[in-house]
Amino acid sequence: MIDLPHPPRLRLGVNIDHVATIRNARGGDHPDPVRAAEIVAQVGGDGITAHLREDRRHIRDADLERIQKATDLPLNLEMAATEEMLAIALAHKPHAACIVPEKREERTTEGGLDAAGLHNQLAPIVWKLADNGIRVSLFIEASERQLEAAQLLRVPVVEFHTGEYAHAGLDSDEEREARELERIATMSKMARQMGIEPHAGHGLTYENVKPVAAIPELAELNIGHYLVGEAVFVGLETAVRRMRDLMDEARS
Repeated sequence: MIDLPHPPRLRLGVNIDHVATIRNARGGDHPDPVRAAEIVAQVGGDGITAHLREDRRHIRDADLERIQKATDLPLNLEMAATEEMLAIALAHKPHAACIVPEKREERTTEGGLDAAGLHNQLAPIVWKLADNGIRVSLFIEASERQLEAAQLLRVPVVEFHTGEYAHAGLDSDEEREARELERIATMSKMARQMGIEPHAGHGLTYENVKPVAAIPELAELNIGHYLVGEAVFVGLETAVRRMRDLMDEARS
C-alpha cells in the first residue's frame, strides 16, 4: 500500500452550476457563471467545479472555454460516463474530470457512482481521460467496496458523497450523523493508504462543514449550491470567505 501524506491545507473547490441555473431561468446571459469563477479566484478559492449535464440545465458547452480563459484556477469538470462527455472533456482538457452518476429526472446528483458495478463501462473512459493528462476522480459513496473499485480503475482521486451525513443533520438524527461522519473519516484514511487522494462534497453548509473539514486525510471539499444560495443574501465573495474561514478553523 502507498500511504499518501496528509495535505498541508484543505482546498475549497466552488461549484458554480447554480449561477448558471439562475441565468438559464430567463434564457439570457445574466448572471454569468464566468463572473462567479473570477470572484472565487479573487477571494482565495482553490478551484472551480462545473457539471455539464446531458440536458444542459445549467452549465452550457460554451461556458467551459470561457471559464478556463477567465481564471487560472483549475477546472474540475463533473461529467457522466458517456462518449459525448468524454469527447467534450478531451476537447477542453480540464485539470480534472470527476465522473458522477446522472439521471435526467433528478434535481441534482443523488448518491454516489457505482464504480464496482460499472467497472467495464468506466474503465475505457477513465483510462482515455488519464492518457490525455486529465486527473480523474470518481464521485462515490464512502464504502470499502467502492474504494476497491476505484483502486482497480487506477484513479488518483475519489470524492466521497456527503449527502447522507447532511441529510442526517437536517433530520436532527445525531446518531446517524455521527455514524456517517465516522464512515467518511474511516474511508478517507483507507483511501490514503491505497494511494488515492480523498475529497468530499454534497450538502455541506456553514452548519455542518467543520466536522468534515476536520478529517485530516481529506484534501479538498467541493461546495456549490449552498454558497450560491448564501450569495443571494450576502454576495459570493462574503459567502466563499466565510466557508474558507470555517474550514481553516476546523483544521487549526
